Amino acid sequence: MDRNFERALKLVLKHEGGWSDHPADPGGATNKGVTLATFRRYVKADATKADLRAITDEQVATVYYRHYWAAVMAHELPAGLDYAVFDFAVNSGPSRAAKYLQAFVGTKQDGRVGPETLKAVAKHDASTLIDALCDKRMAFLKGLKTWPTFKKGWTSRVADVRAQALAWVGRPADVQKVEVEVEKPVVPEKVDKEVKQKTNWLTYIFGAGGIGSGAIAFLRDADWQTIAALMAGGVVAGALSLAAGIWIVRRIKAIKAEIAA
Repeated sequence: MDRNFERALKLVLKHEGGWSDHPADPGGATNKGVTLATFRRYVKADATKADLRAITDEQVATVYYRHYWAAVMAHELPAGLDYAVFDFAVNSGPSRAAKYLQAFVGTKQDGRVGPETLKAVAKHDASTLIDALCDKRMAFLKGLKTWPTFKKGWTSRVADVRAQALAWVGRPADVQKVEVEVEKPVVPEKVDKEVKQKTNWLTYIFGAGGIGSGAIAFLRDADWQTIAALMAGGVVAGALSLAAGIWIVRRIKAIKAEIAA
């Protein structure tokens, strides 16, 4: 749809960048994604590299609209899919973008989007076609000899196109969630009982020790202060061991509750 051309062009130009004359780029000298050959075809037949360097925004829009947008009938495609096909056409040629789209909708792959292709597109979910097109586009790019040189930029570009195109459809790009399973420590149920049992035994031992010490002191005619001190000491020690045991049991239960959560 023509109403999307302007915003689609802005996104395309973000990836195309400015002047480039990379020796590994088969397109040769390029400015804002427009090659010298394309510039000569649509703007100035005898243009030089200097002319291409000085290309205006109006000239850029003219080239992109005529050579790419209109060529794949993007103005007749659903929102989102129009941008995905348009950007593919800019990056790899209108004919290839059209053929890939036709392959997915089941029409003749002649590289020309016409009434039959548009009719078939209307029967498919736009977001499904966007995903399929981007997947196929990545597979094509990875098979090129220039992949090692441009793989980082191409990968980022296709990912951005997919996300933006799906957003236009109204479906956010899928986010793969990686769930990491963390092995949780296990606190055996029997620990509670063991701690209680040991705590009780400590209580009994200290308590009995204190009472026994007091009885022995009494039999040896010790003064009553010593007897009372020994008995009280044993009882206090037993009480402390009991309190410590209760604290340990409660702490274990708290840890188990955190683990279960």
